[in-house]
Amino acid sequence: MDIEREKIEFDVLFVGGGPASLAGAIRLMQLAKEKNINLEVALIEKGAEIGSHGLSGAVLNPIALKELIPDYSEKGCPIETVVRGDEFLYLTKNSFFRAPFVPRYMHNKGYFVISLSKFTKWLGEIALEMGVNIFPGFAGKEVLYAENNKNVIGIRTGDKGLGKDGAPKSNFESGIDLMAKVTVFGEGARGSLVQDMAKKLDIFSDKMPQVFEVGIKEVIQLPEINYFSTSKGNDIHTLGYPLDFDTPGGGFIYEMKDNKVAIGFLAGLCYENPMFDIYDEFLKFKSHPFVAGIIKGGKVLQQGARTVSTGGYYTMPKLYVNGALFVGGCAAIQNTPALKGIHASMKSGMLAAEAIISALEENSFNAETLSIYKALFEKSWLNGEMLEGRNFAQALAKKGITKFVHLGAQYFTKGRGIRDGLSTEEDCTTLKQIKESDQAEAEIKKKVIDGTLYVDKLTGVYLSKTMHREDQPCHIIVHDTNICVNECYEKYRSPCTKFCPGNVYEIETDEKTMKRRLKLNFSNCLHCKTCDIKDPYRNIKWTCPEGGEGPGYTMV
Repeated sequence: MDIEREKIEFDVLFVGGGPASLAGAIRLMQLAKEKNINLEVALIEKGAEIGSHGLSGAVLNPIALKELIPDYSEKGCPIETVVRGDEFLYLTKNSFFRAPFVPRYMHNKGYFVISLSKFTKWLGEIALEMGVNIFPGFAGKEVLYAENNKNVIGIRTGDKGLGKDGAPKSNFESGIDLMAKVTVFGEGARGSLVQDMAKKLDIFSDKMPQVFEVGIKEVIQLPEINYFSTSKGNDIHTLGYPLDFDTPGGGFIYEMKDNKVAIGFLAGLCYENPMFDIYDEFLKFKSHPFVAGIIKGGKVLQQGARTVSTGGYYTMPKLYVNGALFVGGCAAIQNTPALKGIHASMKSGMLAAEAIISALEENSFNAETLSIYKALFEKSWLNGEMLEGRNFAQALAKKGITKFVHLGAQYFTKGRGIRDGLSTEEDCTTLKQIKESDQAEAEIKKKVIDGTLYVDKLTGVYLSKTMHREDQPCHIIVHDTNICVNECYEKYRSPCTKFCPGNVYEIETDEKTMKRRLKLNFSNCLHCKTCDIKDPYRNIKWTCPEGGEGPGYTMV
């Protein structure tokens, strides 16, 4: 479709409305004011509003916040509670043990429990006041390059008003070409534009494969008298049940204000059992006697899901190319041992802002000039955190006692461990062929759904306020559906029907012909991108739907 597109030029463009981009935009405007530089800065966000796609645990280490906005309290930073004590537990099927000590990187006393959706909305308001042009409801669909195909010069937003067949409808609006001297990509885990750039600019060359965890989170309204009314700790982390020793992951329970609680469960996407269903594991976690006792009498207010890039230092891409920088989750910037990424993302955006100011002063935006971002990164406290966790996810993926030997060695050597640069596998390669015992185990799982405190997948989608226009092109591209209904079904029983927390994928069987068909309920998509990561055939590609669609988070 040959369309004449509007072009808008900016000095700097941030792609994504998460903490990395927002902190970067705020810091850039602060520096520009200090140096008396007039800048046109834009930030686009695919969600309908800033914060509507923001989901995290979340315990915030305030180190970056205090650097960026020292008077954050006076400016109304939306803090739920302050952590007064940590609890670290190992769950068995029917009981639990309190750990004799809490690992140093999980000491959270004095840190803030926040809602990421509220926090990013607040950052967005500050950025707007400082003069950043913020455009929610615009999805970055394509990276724009100079004629040499090596220099990034901006991005193209997605068209709106396309019919199911891809043809323009009466309300069609063509995407806009947003041009910039520097484009900062802060798309979050498994960013679709970053994936496309990886093929063209080879930014992951000589890097370990990025690995991920997937998590479900809920905010639950508790009775007025509840566990936290008398507890010493209001920041709880668990290991063990319902996961086995070989599958990394665990749960969290954080006190929020107004008798609410944030509860979530994550699992590494390196799991091997094709019948593994993260949603079922979440329900088992909630049903555990210890957890069920905390949330008893509660009601789920909101639910969501997302993936987290946990591979760390050795999986980070090259952080700079001609005309572009990479920040936050899309660059695997995450303190995995501490289970924290918000402060790390913020700091990466702030460092990117310093690099951009330097490039503007030199009026040069090539990779050599922008490489100061990497130099600034290596001198910062963020680099120290990344180095301490550089082998952590890789150790968690090991099996049996080997896992604990590596983790113990890393704990006492500040991350190096027995072997530095510990190897790992890409998540899509780890599934084992299905066994009869796997199917039997899945079939006998007890359901605890009551529609109030324990809800099914579709109710969870409803509570996430996810919306997609159904008469648009499907944003989930399945390259060959024959693989899905034949080879993948026979070997793995179509794991997409299990790992998707939104019930997007279904396998239907014709009663007469017994032929199988893949059905895509793409309007349920929570934008977690688990399918793009875990599909064993690399047959699924997640792309951005029409801007302004997807989840409508307000409190997770």
